[in-house]
Amino acid sequence: MAYDPDNVFAKILRGEIPCNKVYEDAHTLAFHDINPQTPTHILVVPKGAYVSWTDFSETASDAEIAALVRAVATVAKEAGVAEQGYRVLSNVGVNANQEVPHLHIHVFAGRKLGRMVPKD
Repeated sequence: MAYDPDNVFAKILRGEIPCNKVYEDAHTLAFHDINPQTPTHILVVPKGAYVSWTDFSETASDAEIAALVRAVATVAKEAGVAEQGYRVLSNVGVNANQEVPHLHIHVFAGRKLGRMVPKD
């Protein structure tokens, strides 16, 4: 999957599409998902043009990597879900159903989430 500079997250980062921002630093932006799957559903995205975890881990700076990891934990804590628990998910590629070609981390919380993947 190639990076598309016109993907929805790139447009949000450029300010072309509004978002309900919950956190921002020099390297990341976090905002509420417009179609939440759980009572708390926040997306955390790097500001750089990275397609996936693979792309990010191979090409991002140490500062960007640290900022993204810390942003996820900060967002969970500030949303008040760190104590009860939350799930972090990033879909990578076609088989994982990645829909937007910009690395994004879902933070799900606010209810018991159950199994991550159903048993076959």
